[in-house]
Amino acid sequence: MKKIIFAVALITASLSLVAFTKKDKMIEGVTYTVNAQKSKVDWIGSKKSDFHTGYFPLKSGSLQVNAGKLTGGSFVIDVAGLKVTDAGGGEKLQGHLSSADFFDIAKFGEANFTITSVKYVSEGKVTITGDLTMKGIKAPVSFPAVIRSADLNEKDKGFFAEAFFSFDRTVFGVNYGIGMVDKDVQLAIHIYAAK
Repeated sequence: MKKIIFAVALITASLSLVAFTKKDKMIEGVTYTVNAQKSKVDWIGSKKSDFHTGYFPLKSGSLQVNAGKLTGGSFVIDVAGLKVTDAGGGEKLQGHLSSADFFDIAKFGEANFTITSVKYVSEGKVTITGDLTMKGIKAPVSFPAVIRSADLNEKDKGFFAEAFFSFDRTVFGVNYGIGMVDKDVQLAIHIYAAK
């Protein structure tokens, strides 16, 4: 009888240990800090007769990675730091984009994005969903992304991901020139981060 009780107690303790170990491994993750100098959001805006290019720098950000998989993160986008990169746009366009017609950087110098879910479609391809707050408006945004590197064992590579998608600016109250200026802006996001 004592042997049976001892065996049951041993099995119960083993199962408890396995359960706690699995739980700890599931919640165990690594936080990466975004390299704000290297990461950015490139954009292309088009109108009937031309297009313009530029980018928004990132101020800060962090990413959560568990077992080589992206699980969450948040970013602060430096809207006030926007740059126009094509010669045709120049400082005049940069000033107009900074005004209340577009991003109103005097009032809304930053935008924030927080990841709410990451769905893996294949090994490195994901659909990222999150909440974007821009010009005082918070709305959900979902887009495809490619995670190029997130291997915890390759510290030299760190984390690198890209996303290319169309973004409807009118959702966030950027309504200037509808009919002449396309409401959809093409974005290319490049995120670099390290532990």
